[in-house]
Amino acid sequence: MTKELSRTSALASRHAALGSGLEDWNGMGTAWSYDTDPNDEHDAVRDAAGMFDMSPLKKVFVRGTDAAATLDHLTTREMAKIAPGSAAYLSVLNEKGGLADDAIVSNNGDNEWMIVHGSGDTMALLQASAKGRDVAVTFTDDLHDLSVQGPKSCDILNPHCDIDLSALGYFQHAPANLFGHPCRLSRTGYSGERGYEIFADAGVIGDIWDELVGAGVMPCSFTALDKVRIEAGLLFFGYDMTEANTPWEVGLGFTISKNKGDFRGKDAVMAAQGQEKVNNVCLDIDHPDMVAGGETLLLDGAEVGVVNSPCFSHRMEKSLALAHIQPGIDVGTVLKLSGEDGFETTATVVQSPIYDPEKSRTHG
Repeated sequence: MTKELSRTSALASRHAALGSGLEDWNGMGTAWSYDTDPNDEHDAVRDAAGMFDMSPLKKVFVRGTDAAATLDHLTTREMAKIAPGSAAYLSVLNEKGGLADDAIVSNNGDNEWMIVHGSGDTMALLQASAKGRDVAVTFTDDLHDLSVQGPKSCDILNPHCDIDLSALGYFQHAPANLFGHPCRLSRTGYSGERGYEIFADAGVIGDIWDELVGAGVMPCSFTALDKVRIEAGLLFFGYDMTEANTPWEVGLGFTISKNKGDFRGKDAVMAAQGQEKVNNVCLDIDHPDMVAGGETLLLDGAEVGVVNSPCFSHRMEKSLALAHIQPGIDVGTVLKLSGEDGFETTATVVQSPIYDPEKSRTHG
């Protein structure tokens, strides 16, 4: 029986026309694959520009005089340091200091903020943080999120935009008109490349998509998205981090503003620093294809970790994966990888991100 989806992208018919079966993610039909080769989509993102329909992410407006205070309680970042027109990537914790979600918060000015999150518990925790405060919390699926990623993204978008995108800094955003349609453009993404997220209403997002296709931007599937984000060391909630993990364990300690006031899970997460049970790492696997995921990692015969997010990078000619391993295992260590049906090989712990470790492409 096909699962009934609770959310629908206005771009669903375009995905279907490209061969997508509109598989579920976060309650919305999502383009996990197209008829095109995901390796070609991968190439488009790395060499030119590709676009992903990220509308399955949930968009929530937080408005009112207590909006910043609400988000301060919900998240690990200090809202006073996020100026109007800026955004920040952050963690949302439960009371035990575990990761309940990750998200991006944008300050739109005039006591209006937007938080964009995935499949975790952000909405329920946000509503709890808002209780008793002068704030309105509004989820909207009319607002879509189209992510254009790649080194040519600015050159392609800028001629059709009424603001100068080249002047928009990393994690900055601004209202704009693109191809004559109102939207908000944010210099953010999930690819390891320079890119922009286009937040626009359902009534215009289809025309923006069509104009981008006409301008040479390649539609890309979530299969290609997995390739680029694993190369770039970017985490996917539910796979590379769960409520069982603290931010310290998965490399998200940088999202915690240690000197800010109270926030959910603060005491627990501060006490957990230095008590990590796992570390998030990248693996270079001795295998000519993508492994299945879930394989056990062993060192000297003892279990030391598990494979979470695998991919095969045809560009790097490597079978890669993000994995959790015990702390104290150095880069360069060779582990035994053991899977189902007797599958065995070796995997080397490598620096993460393995692609553009200096992050010059996103930040430059």
